[in-house]
Amino acid sequence: MSISLAVLEEIVRQAGKIALTHFNDLHQLAINKKSPRDYVTAADVEVEAFLQAQLLQHCPEYGFWGEESGQSANQADRWIVDPIDGTHSFSKGQYFWSISVALEIGGELTMGAVYAPALDDFYCAEKGRGAFKNGKAISVSPETSLDNSMIATGFACLRSYLTENNLERFCRIAQKTAGQRRLGSAAMDLCLVADGQVDAFWEQELNLYDVAAGALIALEAGGTVTDFKGNAGIFPKQILATNGKLLGQLLPLM
Repeated sequence: MSISLAVLEEIVRQAGKIALTHFNDLHQLAINKKSPRDYVTAADVEVEAFLQAQLLQHCPEYGFWGEESGQSANQADRWIVDPIDGTHSFSKGQYFWSISVALEIGGELTMGAVYAPALDDFYCAEKGRGAFKNGKAISVSPETSLDNSMIATGFACLRSYLTENNLERFCRIAQKTAGQRRLGSAAMDLCLVADGQVDAFWEQELNLYDVAAGALIALEAGGTVTDFKGNAGIFPKQILATNGKLLGQLLPLM
């Protein structure tokens, strides 16, 4: 059994409505901590449960890996889901959070969707078929100069109290670029690379459910996705997404 991108969009948008119900009533939202700096809300749990039920109803042969519920028995072919990427932003009433859903078949990402309900921006891609935002094809930026570029990053490493963190790397790169953004959702950051809104994004110490869908969308929009040494592939612990033209300028700074 297979699923179309149109059906996936319908499911993810429905999940977005559930998330917005909580987002529009934050004073009633139950917020807990998985660790001292890692939050989970009732919205995360409800959205993931809805996605799991809907996706497995359409494709019962696929496994499921959700941030909140963990991995099912079958992980050869699976859905990879972050119900709310940017939970802290969500809980503060900020707009930059997203629902991320990817389909991996035999170790290869084949479909991805990232939806930002508060912005009503829906990004999606199928392998080999390009990337789209709200139904229109998108592509990475044409920027060729790091001096003129805008970059995005994040600091999951600080949340985990890691001594090997992103601070020195950020300082090196920030001084070489025209603009810097830290927005709080890696899935959305990757989509902004795909859409040409930022020219590159990197982060370390993420999980596959944070980046799977966004990475596919960035690749299908013409970008590159590598580790910090330039090895092609999706490495959540070291992910660097660029418009391709800036990769060679960024790698020495990583």
